[in-house]
Amino acid sequence: MATVPTIRLNNGVEIPQLGFGVYQIPPEETVEATRTALEVGYRHIDTAEMYGNEKEVGQAVRESGIDRSEVFVTSKLNNGFHRRDDALRAFDQTLADLGFDQLDLFLIHWPLPTIDVDYVETWKAMEEIYAGGRCRAIGVSNFNPHHLRRLFGETEVRPAVNQIEVHPYLANDEVRAFDADHEIVTEAWSPIAQGKVLGDPVVTRIAEKLERTPAQVVLRWHVQRGDVVFPKSVTRSRVEENFALFDFELDTGDMAALTGLDRGERTGPDPDTFDYVPR
Repeated sequence: MATVPTIRLNNGVEIPQLGFGVYQIPPEETVEATRTALEVGYRHIDTAEMYGNEKEVGQAVRESGIDRSEVFVTSKLNNGFHRRDDALRAFDQTLADLGFDQLDLFLIHWPLPTIDVDYVETWKAMEEIYAGGRCRAIGVSNFNPHHLRRLFGETEVRPAVNQIEVHPYLANDEVRAFDADHEIVTEAWSPIAQGKVLGDPVVTRIAEKLERTPAQVVLRWHVQRGDVVFPKSVTRSRVEENFALFDFELDTGDMAALTGLDRGERTGPDPDTFDYVPR
């Protein structure tokens, strides 16, 4: 079984670079999918309150027989709970649903700059959660540099992580560079653009040359760029395929060719305008 590299966060916590995402996996399929990922070798699971499957992730970790300390689990704050007191209660509920005493990483899921709650208030609640010791690290998701600058100016704890959309059609290098300059680890969601990049001639050419699948080539691109990445599948063969990234490398030309596919094309919402709050 391959050993997944870890990345040191700005508070010293080590995070596995390859994780298993459970976005859009129905709760009734999440236990089996997560347990399969853990059997394959994943030791980092990424969930969220809005995914509705935290309980099942916690159940899978317990049933895996793997010591809790060996599995890094991330969750994210529901968009409806940005006020301080709501955020604190929401974190308590996340721990209860997971069945954990401590979470490894908790993120603000979206900045929601157009709603009537300032994300700075939300981040101050995250700081309280972190200070309480029941979360090893805190961070954000879908934050742009101008969102982060406000946090730097008005709060005390710097985010450890920024989870953003990244794939060859959206290299997102401006945000990634800002993160790197400020000791924030970038995590890539939608890493294969919901499959859109897999048929790209550049991707398929490199895959054929290396005798790898297009998905492996794109995921390896993420790894070599130094980001944390979360492939997702409920099919065991794909889960295994997505894990097999550490016995080959892309050369400089291949890396440049993949990065050169960037066309600023999102699969998800724009963080500057997205304002969805569950009702």
